[in-house]
Amino acid sequence: MTKQIRQLDRVVIRFAGDSGDGMQLTGDRFTSETAQLGNDISTLPNFPAEIRAPAGTLPGVSSFQVHFADYDILTPGDAPNVLVAMNPAALKANLTDLPRGADIIVNTDEFTRRNLAKVGYTTSPLDDDSLAGYVVHPVALTSMTIGALAEHEVSKKDAERAKNMFALGLLSWMYSRPYESTLRFLERKFAARPELVAANVAAFRAGWNFGETTEDFSVRYEVKPAKMVPGTYRNITGNAALSLGLVAAGVRSGLPVFLGAYPITPASDILHELSKHKKFGVVTMQAEDEIAAVGAALGASYGGALGVTTTSGPGVALKSETISLAVALELPLVIVDVQRAGPSTGMPTKTEQADLNMALYGRHGEAPVAVIAPKSPADCFHAALEAARIALTYRTPVLLLSDNYVANGSEPWLLPDVESLPDLRVEFASRPNGEDGTTFLPYLRDPETLARPWAIPGTPGLEHRIGGLEKADKTGDISYDPANHDFMVRTRAARIETIPVPDVEVEDPDGDARVLVLGWGSTYGPIGAACRGLRQRGLSIAQAHLRHLAPMPANLGEVLRAYDRVVIPEMNLGQLAHVIRAKYLVDAIGYNQVRGLPFTAAELETMLEEVLKNV
Repeated sequence: MTKQIRQLDRVVIRFAGDSGDGMQLTGDRFTSETAQLGNDISTLPNFPAEIRAPAGTLPGVSSFQVHFADYDILTPGDAPNVLVAMNPAALKANLTDLPRGADIIVNTDEFTRRNLAKVGYTTSPLDDDSLAGYVVHPVALTSMTIGALAEHEVSKKDAERAKNMFALGLLSWMYSRPYESTLRFLERKFAARPELVAANVAAFRAGWNFGETTEDFSVRYEVKPAKMVPGTYRNITGNAALSLGLVAAGVRSGLPVFLGAYPITPASDILHELSKHKKFGVVTMQAEDEIAAVGAALGASYGGALGVTTTSGPGVALKSETISLAVALELPLVIVDVQRAGPSTGMPTKTEQADLNMALYGRHGEAPVAVIAPKSPADCFHAALEAARIALTYRTPVLLLSDNYVANGSEPWLLPDVESLPDLRVEFASRPNGEDGTTFLPYLRDPETLARPWAIPGTPGLEHRIGGLEKADKTGDISYDPANHDFMVRTRAARIETIPVPDVEVEDPDGDARVLVLGWGSTYGPIGAACRGLRQRGLSIAQAHLRHLAPMPANLGEVLRAYDRVVIPEMNLGQLAHVIRAKYLVDAIGYNQVRGLPFTAAELETMLEEVLKNV
């Protein structure tokens, strides 16, 4: 059958099913195929918090959304053009996100009376007119997969599990994806069980051939590669990029990297990834709790390593006492907070930006630290390097604020030239620094960085006292002197405030915008897409984004005062907006949500258009 081929510039696909249906794997493989073709990509995995939610129920729905295009894109897409629904729960959970006219590929085998009842359907939506506004493609995915594997030596259960590969084969055909990498992946994944390799490959090919031969899919689509800066790219998630950034920091500093971590969603993948890189001097320890993890990391820094600890918001709360100790000891420490929706356990698999106040102020006493936030999955690599640079140079804890949206999302990453990465080498104290030539002064500071010497324990002649009690300036002796305490507190604060960070850059193509949109962290993509949409409609608007949140860029006050209105979208109740108002006396307008979901470009565009009308 000859199929029509239609060119598209962009597509958003969402794979949705039960948590055991392999939707994350399916989406990841489709993304890898798409990256191989050269499209620009942005993804949004979404999975349940329940480890074993009842099969076929709404709490058990898992999904993976991928947006790919022949041009530069900034978000995973506001709404899917195509939904693959593996059961009634997946359809019901995602239907409200679909625009009219979207394609829905439905696994009809799962639309049984029992499964319909689990999600409150009294009649099948496939049999009434509730899906009349969509293009529905009923496909018996389960039974067709079982049929395709009838001659393979696998159980019925294993055959049923391969239905996600059938769906992947069908979608790969529909969008003209190269599939050789998927076949190689299946060979590696099931290398110990050749019968599963053959079965999954057969299921994938059956899905591809179904698309090729069925009359239900009369059109095949192509999305051309995007024009990108020449170089070598790989598809990468935020957690993976952050991990590789820490590895690179160890190599560029010449120091071992020690990670002390306790598993917590959504930061655990950093522990998993770093554990693979022992050959680069990375040591990982899965501690018994969050407090032990940060204590071990701080001990590693005392011993001359780059100490790192990874967690999410609840873990930062537990680590706060030891972070304050690191402030007093004036030792480097990188604390990665992959934020999630709270408070408490909250919604652990959903995203939020609500830990900013805790990062800036969440310690006892006056205990300032540097705070950095990556803007995208690929930017996590460079943010990790920057966090390590500041920690090592200024002997301070640095909080790196990622979030679930950035951590589990993925995009193409241009592999950097290693020699272009910053030189992070550290000079340890090696001899006494007192005027008499025999005394070591552990708090005699570098006049430029205000950092104290970093002396490795056991270095002859450099014995010194550590601990949480206040130290005397220069000598490090325990001190209760009021004037000394005031001096040490102010000096530690000045060390953070005087860290040189790049000026904030403003994107204002027309140069005449009266409204500035200021963001931080993962809001970069939705804000950028919204501003792009407004400019395409002839409206002038400026955008700026903060990576450094403590200290803030020196030119930020001047930038803020250059605009009539400053709008700050955040996935919290206005934490950055409060800081901006207090520090710069600018009446910033907050636009806030805490739904566990990232902003869509459309909602920001609508909101910003109203602001522009009222300036």
